[in-house]
Amino acid sequence: MAYHKSEQYDEKATSALTKNYKEAIAWLGEDPEREGLLKTPERVAKAMQFLTQGYQLDAKAILNSAKFHEDVSEMIVVKDIEVFSMCEHHMLPFFGKAHVAYIPNGWITGLSKVARVVDVFARRMQVQERLTIQIKDAIKETLNPLGVAVVVEAQHLCMMMRGVQKQNSVTTTSAFDGEFHKNSTRSEFMRLIGGKLN
Repeated sequence: MAYHKSEQYDEKATSALTKNYKEAIAWLGEDPEREGLLKTPERVAKAMQFLTQGYQLDAKAILNSAKFHEDVSEMIVVKDIEVFSMCEHHMLPFFGKAHVAYIPNGWITGLSKVARVVDVFARRMQVQERLTIQIKDAIKETLNPLGVAVVVEAQHLCMMMRGVQKQNSVTTTSAFDGEFHKNSTRSEFMRLIGGKLN
């Protein structure tokens, strides 16, 4: 389910999360009854439900909702898809861009569905490596293409705000299947997305 302002959040989850965030604020040394923090626990509870809504979504159903038979076999690339996710180790965001390509084998899907599939898996507790593979697998299993390629480039606040505190580091992960195991096909994809991956 996709949350919008007009939609209701799960009341039971919101209540439980609000209680826990209020306690967490107190344990961190703040006064949860202070005016500026009175509504913070509920806001965070709703924000976390929004940021993890991918658990309620089905990537294959999204792809199948706009699946069309087409006799094309040229590479389709959707690049620079914005990614916002949550590191499962520290519950801090990581963000960047995903680039997705596939070579049809009789079936294509709506271009917006590719971006939505990225969101399905990004809006969960994640590691970038798993996110990359999940996107690839969903497209492979639903469209049965001749090949799939996914590259994700992201910055991680768990590295920028804490730990090694490296502000400009970018992590790149990739997953290839089928025709993209061939150097020529993979090189064409990387050229199209403006990347350099050996």
